[in-house]
Amino acid sequence: MSRLVKGVRSFSSAASSLLADTTASTSARQPKSFQVFRDVPQLRQLRRKLLQNERTVGFVPTMGALHEGHISLIREAARENTDIFVSIYVNPTQFGVNEDLSSYPRTWDSDVEKLEKINDELARVQAKAGPGQATGRITAIFAPTSKVMYPTLPPSSEIDGQGSFVTITPLSTKLEGGSRPVFFRGVATVCMKLFNATTPDRVYFGQKDVQQTVIIKRMVRDFHIGTEVRIISTARESDGLALSSRNVYLGDRRRAVGLAIYRALKAAEGSYLAGKTSRADILGAARAITGQVLSEQNALSPSERALFEVDYISLADPETLEELDVVEPTKGGVLSAALKMAPLEETNAGENCGLGDGKVPVRLIDNIILQPRS
Repeated sequence: MSRLVKGVRSFSSAASSLLADTTASTSARQPKSFQVFRDVPQLRQLRRKLLQNERTVGFVPTMGALHEGHISLIREAARENTDIFVSIYVNPTQFGVNEDLSSYPRTWDSDVEKLEKINDELARVQAKAGPGQATGRITAIFAPTSKVMYPTLPPSSEIDGQGSFVTITPLSTKLEGGSRPVFFRGVATVCMKLFNATTPDRVYFGQKDVQQTVIIKRMVRDFHIGTEVRIISTARESDGLALSSRNVYLGDRRRAVGLAIYRALKAAEGSYLAGKTSRADILGAARAITGQVLSEQNALSPSERALFEVDYISLADPETLEELDVVEPTKGGVLSAALKMAPLEETNAGENCGLGDGKVPVRLIDNIILQPRS
């Protein structure tokens, strides 16, 4: 399978270093308004105390590099729970052996700063709350090492790697799973571990990772996990670009071109809203946008253009993610797409090329839900 990622250090080397510490060093900034837990027993002790006092926990799992999308999940959790747990853990098993785990942004100090800021905001809301209103605050950050998360064997991203894994098939083989065969195995496994460690009343995910939300809901149902899965609308920039921790790598040029993913999905949605139900009509509108943008970029010089590859544009059933030939209007569907933004071929003096100086390939994913209509 071809990849844009090249010159990557071996996964085993990256994983070995992460076994020591995946998130924060002992000298990193320590928060003031919540506790940081690095191991499970102490976190469970807090959870038991909260349970005994009839307090509820909303859990927001993250890999750090926090942005407004994560903050929106925390705000929603605060509206529905008395306490919020946030995890910060870069999970190695959802990165393939040809994907650069080491390049994923790790921003502990700024993450803590953002969490302190939202806790201050939530404290003000709490002070103004009326009787019976749930106005929770962040109580705990769970920032484990990989030795804690994978205690018996080093984490593996080999397709046939040994270890204790959770697999949700056939959902995990579709869409993102076609290009990233171990990705959802890693996601399901780490979420199962995190849910077991935190035993939350509710967990919060963003709609942007639509396949992930479908898989997590299926896992919770199939394994009788006692938590409610809450899906919150995708947080976007003013021009529609979905917020993502990886956006810091885009820079101005690739960001402008990468907006094609949102424009394509909106064009497809427009076709559906205009009464079209066939796959050809709906996805044809999306492909026309990506084709036009790519043609325009190919006509530019290497110092001006930002090239990309369309991995997929999908029209699928909202529960099974099976591809649809025709949308049943009473059921709706899921439009989703993935673009792989290539590294910039040439950069210019003074140009904002993003973190990594435009050399890091960036995968953009997005989706729009086609709502049922009568």
